[in-house]
Amino acid sequence: MNGFMKRLLGAVTIAAAAIGFGALPAHAQGDQQVLVNQSQTTLSNFMRDPEMKWLQQNFSRAKAVMISPEIVKAGFIFGGSGGRALVVAKAGNRWVGPSFYTMATASVGFQAGVAVSEMVTLVMTDKGLNSLLSANFKMGGDASVAAGPVGAGAKSDIVADLITFTRAKGVYGGINLDGTLVNLSDEWNKAYFGKPVLPPDILIKANVSNKGADKLLAEVARAAGGK
Repeated sequence: MNGFMKRLLGAVTIAAAAIGFGALPAHAQGDQQVLVNQSQTTLSNFMRDPEMKWLQQNFSRAKAVMISPEIVKAGFIFGGSGGRALVVAKAGNRWVGPSFYTMATASVGFQAGVAVSEMVTLVMTDKGLNSLLSANFKMGGDASVAAGPVGAGAKSDIVADLITFTRAKGVYGGINLDGTLVNLSDEWNKAYFGKPVLPPDILIKANVSNKGADKLLAEVARAAGGK
């Protein structure tokens, strides 16, 4: 990474900390449970949204799904966006997880204000899922990413490892996630499951679980057409 990008990402990290989406410590399991509950609400909203027909019709094809209830986009001269996210994955005939992550994107431009979006990303390929099993990866680099088609009549043969859908709550029309750095949140996973645990243990082997995620996993199963 060159010096400019290091300075740019440093600026994003500072901005993130100032508005609450940076690399925050895991205090108590309650923090993780709040994100789980918010993610369930976000997914429910997307599955009822008439503009998200493609997502609804293709959800069953996904190998995993990443949900972020709040992606904050801060606009300064050096802008950026980021937030916390979780991932649940299909293991056989059931959905398991979640594993926790942080996201951060750097951008350059003359922007103003702060906007908030919520996101659902379908993980469509083994490559996309394998990227989430590592400590960190870059969307669009380690795994291809594309914005999902939106609209009641949206049809597309779009092909990508990750297909993202965002709903903006602020002044921006959405968040471009190409180039987003996704980092594993070890401390949050440890806090939620009560011991150190790696993504393969959560998302592939399903060696750990937390009853607090039952409603979220049931919501995902419904979205995928399961019971």
